[in-house]
Amino acid sequence: MHLKPYESVDGVPFTAMREDIVRARGRPRSEERNGVGLTALDYGGVVYRFQDGGRLEEITARARALHLGTVAVPFASLAAFVRAGDDAAFERAGFLVSPRYGIAFVPGESCWVTALARHCLPQWEAMGA
Repeated sequence: MHLKPYESVDGVPFTAMREDIVRARGRPRSEERNGVGLTALDYGGVVYRFQDGGRLEEITARARALHLGTVAVPFASLAAFVRAGDDAAFERAGFLVSPRYGIAFVPGESCWVTALARHCLPQWEAMGA
């Protein structure tokens, strides 16, 4: 996963709307509404989640490594990297959330990383607090 925190994931900007993703990628494998009211378009190795108005909220992708500019962090080292580099990192519902890098992930699970739009961070902070 190539991440520009709060800006883009693998070249897809957080300004993209639902119709932009469908136009670029075609029909998703599945489309579901999740428990927090977001619509998820699942393309297998990547899932895009949108508000009802079409605004992109989250991009979850299989990430064996997270690329931040010239730095590549293997998923197995990501939790340590976040804890060392983001004093504001916190845990919610089993996820390690990094405000600095704009990501959330479950350290002990397989290589899935969720990149967040900046406006999503307050919801993660409020969850379970």
